[in-house]
Amino acid sequence: MNGETIRADGVVAEENFPWWLVLFQGIVALVFGLVLLAWPAQTLIVLVTFLGIYWMISGIIALGGMFFGGEHGIWTIIFAVLGIIAGVVVLAYPMYSTVIVSSFLTIFIGILGVIMGAAALVRGMTGGGWAPAILGVLSIVLGIVLLANPYFTITSLVLILGILAIIGGVSAMVFSFRLRAAG
Repeated sequence: MNGETIRADGVVAEENFPWWLVLFQGIVALVFGLVLLAWPAQTLIVLVTFLGIYWMISGIIALGGMFFGGEHGIWTIIFAVLGIIAGVVVLAYPMYSTVIVSSFLTIFIGILGVIMGAAALVRGMTGGGWAPAILGVLSIVLGIVLLANPYFTITSLVLILGILAIIGGVSAMVFSFRLRAAG
């Protein structure tokens, strides 16, 4: 069975899988969730700053890759330079960037939700069943909520992510002890 044991209570125990790694993941998720709930604005600034660092490094690597046998297209150059510029701007103005990047992503997700919801609603109404239609309506409603007030949505999403991280962290910690007992 590929090195795994399935017990009667449904726990799948990998013979060589370290339970403490799942425990560590749970602790990290729990701490991350608590930090998100305690300092949502500051945590969002840190996350956007990491995104800026990622964009800048990604752009530098893309440009460097062109000199070492990578892709040489004009789009590679454009996206690499845009990544570097975006990264520098985010690092130079972290507070403004947090508002702008978060708002842009919220608006983008809202528009995407409305479009995908409309497509699911059409699919449901043209013989796809009631489930896609209901999910389409929910997606449209959530997309409109995101678009109605992006700043409130950003704060709410950070708090929701914090709560989900805490739930996921506690779940992973409980599962790690079940793995330990099963092992």
